[in-house]
Amino acid sequence: MAAEGPREGRPPADAPRSLREDARRIARLAWPLLVGQLAVLAFGTIDTMLVARYAAADLAALAVGGAAYITVFIGLMGVVLALGPIVGQLYGARRLEEAGAQLHQAVWLALGLSVVGSTLLAFPQPFLLLARATPDVADKVRGYTGALALSLPAALLFTAYRGFNTAVSRPKAVTALQLGGLALKLPLSFLFVYGAGPVAPMGVAGCGLATCIAMWAQFAAAVVLLRRDPFYAPFRLWGHGLRPPSRPALAAQLRLGIPMGLSIGIEVTGFTFMAFFISRLSPTAVAGHQIAANLVAMMYMLPLSLANATSTLVAQSIGAGAMDQARRLGWRGLGLGAGLAAAVGLLVLVSREWVVRAYTADPVIVAAALPLLAWVAVFHMGDAMQCLASFVLRAYRIATVPLLIYASAIWGIGLGGGYALVFGWADGAPAAVQGAPGFWAASTAGLVAAALGLVGLLAWVQRQRA
Repeated sequence: MAAEGPREGRPPADAPRSLREDARRIARLAWPLLVGQLAVLAFGTIDTMLVARYAAADLAALAVGGAAYITVFIGLMGVVLALGPIVGQLYGARRLEEAGAQLHQAVWLALGLSVVGSTLLAFPQPFLLLARATPDVADKVRGYTGALALSLPAALLFTAYRGFNTAVSRPKAVTALQLGGLALKLPLSFLFVYGAGPVAPMGVAGCGLATCIAMWAQFAAAVVLLRRDPFYAPFRLWGHGLRPPSRPALAAQLRLGIPMGLSIGIEVTGFTFMAFFISRLSPTAVAGHQIAANLVAMMYMLPLSLANATSTLVAQSIGAGAMDQARRLGWRGLGLGAGLAAAVGLLVLVSREWVVRAYTADPVIVAAALPLLAWVAVFHMGDAMQCLASFVLRAYRIATVPLLIYASAIWGIGLGGGYALVFGWADGAPAAVQGAPGFWAASTAGLVAAALGLVGLLAWVQRQRA
């Protein structure tokens, strides 16, 4: 891979102001992020498709175990990713060695968080109680999350590498490694789920083992690239060992990272806890939800990549003191994301039956999944807008007020409203929002409310910073 100069991606003071030029700048950063994120999401898609054809109980265990892993990993990942806005501003200000020192502190943070996260995954009893999993499903969940507990340190360390590279406008290096991890994951999952030769079939536990091997290989490749690529030389990452923990640097990352992690945790748990509650209805209901959830997660990768790219450029502009440019890039990123979300949501809505049948031919599971996808267009629009607005706010190092908005909208309206519809007012609720569709209807309302609140907050912040 050819080395890129560390000045690439830095927003010049005379950056072009046309919408077309700004869209191109965002797209140049966003497309490799999108490819890499789709590769990461494909880990779960591969597992869902393989296990859906293996056994219904294993698919139910994948839904519960996957929700547990996402709940733990995504929240901790959000804390580590506080590195991004901090390094982005330092990079925009050309303080490269300070930016490199921040990566060392993020390594310490990732290692400390791994202890907590791996313990939760190794002993997933709280998640099993929440899902009210049957004994056979619970045993399968433990095998799956036990393997993922071993993979979590590698995943969080690679998150630090990813956050640093994105902040310095070098996402292609991350994408290459994520594609390599996927190339390793695919044959390993097939081997461990179905078995071959001396390898006995492991079902859903095999998915966790394949992920563990792929994640550690991916992280090892990242370390090699950091050492050998001359792009990283100005950041002075090597030659003095791992820098000792710095209380001020860690405090700065935690001040931003804790509310970021909690916000992401609320967003994700508002969605993943649906799997726990829907699993109380029936294995068929949670299997249908798993397919719909995986599809919506795949759609989310497009606004997520745009949000990462827009946030990076906004943070770099702030570091360079170009506040008008930061404001303009933020709004244009939001507009671009809204238009693409509307188009993708409509496309999936009209082709939802074909999409569901690509996951499974089981008519019972197809019938359970199809009503959930009827909410997809509005759900995806709200999801895209809240994602973009929250990422741009993080570029300004604003994370505490968004946390309150997320808690009210996603937990209060989304999860709380869904629980009330399905378990509280089930007899009086319309048939279209009974059962699993009730959770999706309330979750859609919560995401739209969060998007409105975050966009309003962003407008206020930019007026203050102007």
